[in-house]
Amino acid sequence: MRKISAIIYIAFAAMLLCAPADAQKKPSQKEIAAALQGYFTPVQSPEARPDSRGFIRRWLLLDPISKPNRTNRVFTDSYTREAILHEYFPSQLTKIPKDGERERVEMEVQPPVNLTAGRPSAETPAPQFKKVNLYWHALDSDMYYVKLFRMAANLGNTRYGVLFWAVTVIDCEEDIPNVRLAIGANNAAMWWVNGEELLLVTGDRHMNIDNALSKRITLKKGRNVIRAAIMNGPGMSEFCARFVDEEGRPVTNFTVTLE
Repeated sequence: MRKISAIIYIAFAAMLLCAPADAQKKPSQKEIAAALQGYFTPVQSPEARPDSRGFIRRWLLLDPISKPNRTNRVFTDSYTREAILHEYFPSQLTKIPKDGERERVEMEVQPPVNLTAGRPSAETPAPQFKKVNLYWHALDSDMYYVKLFRMAANLGNTRYGVLFWAVTVIDCEEDIPNVRLAIGANNAAMWWVNGEELLLVTGDRHMNIDNALSKRITLKKGRNVIRAAIMNGPGMSEFCARFVDEEGRPVTNFTVTLE
């Protein structure tokens, strides 16, 4: 069975890599399931719950936006904020997307690495921009952390020098006061809850549990929208997120609905 899944993935990834970026179409649920096996499962149920440690595993993830960076050292506060808050698609800080929804994004094209001298060229070509179709994917992570690198690589997309957008919606039966958003991210990231910016993490960092904590907030009764943008240069891209109470204990009394 694993051999068949691997063959499906290889054929599917090759098809995407050979297609022009603006001609790609969203793969079917079956194709996504085969390509992301072991990392993600396409959402099948109307709601989920955080795991026993409070980690939120259900997310709407956008195909990566190309944002070339040759090093992670450029991720200063000012650079990260400016790069993330650039408008790549309409209503990027307010919309709740749907699975399969398309975004038409103008982004910088990353040319193939020049290896004519036997090693990567030090020359930096002039940037070229192109409008491409990117798609939202409703996915359940098979692990407590969300492996963005694997989503990009296994779906045949650019995986280095990229910006990912992630959105999820949680539903609370009552107000939950005095909680903190606790995240880990590789590398730079911004996080919002209900439209309020709570975290800006920068620098060359690895994804560690509760690497950054927000101020105390109240998760309100009903719907709460969590939004994140994670940016990386070379290396892996992943994140984890949960809420913790005053004692640092995970908050788990909510459901995840995506709408």
